[in-house]
Amino acid sequence: MKILYFYWDEFNGQDCQEALSDLGHLVKTVHISFQNTDFDEKFENELSLELKKGYDCVFSFNYFPIVSRICEDNSTPYISWVFDCPHLSLNSVTINNSVNHVYLFDRSLCESLTANGAKTIHHCPLAVNSARLTELCKNLDQGNEIVYEHEISFLGNLYDNEFNFYDQISYLPEHLKNYIDSLIDAQTKIFGIDFFGDEKLLPDYILQELYKYVKFEKTGNYDIDYDNVLRDMFRKKATVKDRRNILLELGKNYNIVLYSTPDARPIENVPNLGLAGYMEKMPRVFHRSKINLNIGLRTIISGISLRVLDILAAGGFLLSDYREETAEAFSDGEDLVFYSTPEELSDKCAWYLSHEDIRKQIAVNGMNKCRKNFDYRIILPKILKL
Repeated sequence: MKILYFYWDEFNGQDCQEALSDLGHLVKTVHISFQNTDFDEKFENELSLELKKGYDCVFSFNYFPIVSRICEDNSTPYISWVFDCPHLSLNSVTINNSVNHVYLFDRSLCESLTANGAKTIHHCPLAVNSARLTELCKNLDQGNEIVYEHEISFLGNLYDNEFNFYDQISYLPEHLKNYIDSLIDAQTKIFGIDFFGDEKLLPDYILQELYKYVKFEKTGNYDIDYDNVLRDMFRKKATVKDRRNILLELGKNYNIVLYSTPDARPIENVPNLGLAGYMEKMPRVFHRSKINLNIGLRTIISGISLRVLDILAAGGFLLSDYREETAEAFSDGEDLVFYSTPEELSDKCAWYLSHEDIRKQIAVNGMNKCRKNFDYRIILPKILKL
């Protein structure tokens, strides 16, 4: 196939482009930086000119309404593989353009959007570049022995910044804020169950009252389920508390490090070692940590997060909160280990740190299964079969 690839400096773009080429496709890249103030006009002109040369499809990570519109005008299929969850662009009025083929890694989100009228949505897990990671891990190991750098590590955003939108509505009346705060606190005590999607726990009358104080701008360009926007706001706040509380507690008893944004608020006994680049530093951290934590985004209801695949494919031992699709793809205690409460996570950290042979074997099992089933060269042909 002749593919026009829209590259916007996404962290996994190089892996995907390499795999597409390895599969025998001719890939031409259009690169646009979001720093451009004239992004829309410049991109529209460049993409429109390129499409006149004839392509089998346009491909991008995440969904861009402007790309869909231009592809619709040129009758060119548009393949979008979404790794963000939530991804508000999926609510664009362009989502049902006839050229669209949109793939989501979270089955629950896929079903929700389809139920709300989206006709171009498909389910597909995310992927990794096994070839790159195999070579990298081989170079990291000296004499086939892993040199550990960390006892426990967590790599991810703490979201205690401008992305924590719940804290920006602190002006809610006391009775309403107390109710939401109590639900968020209750959610942080258990994983694998979504409280915010339960109409008994977050009933419609609470959401309707919230609209008196939380206003959304309606431009007509998006058909947004604002109830779910509110739910995701609460899920994100629960994630903020999950990550801070878990790291704080583990820091009292274990040697644990954090890789996150430099502006993240400090956590006692948990040094923040800054950002780790996706291509080299991140897999090194995963490979050389005795235990890697996945404290997942609560907005991911069922899907396998890319962090899970990245850890496993790098040969790292993974302790993860529960997600339905992750449990379908990987066996608990064999390929990875799940936890359902913060207390269980702490107990399992202690147990697996003291059982190195079992921990290492689980890491090898998870690595092999991940590389076999979730490599780009396995997943991409399913996406491109249109």
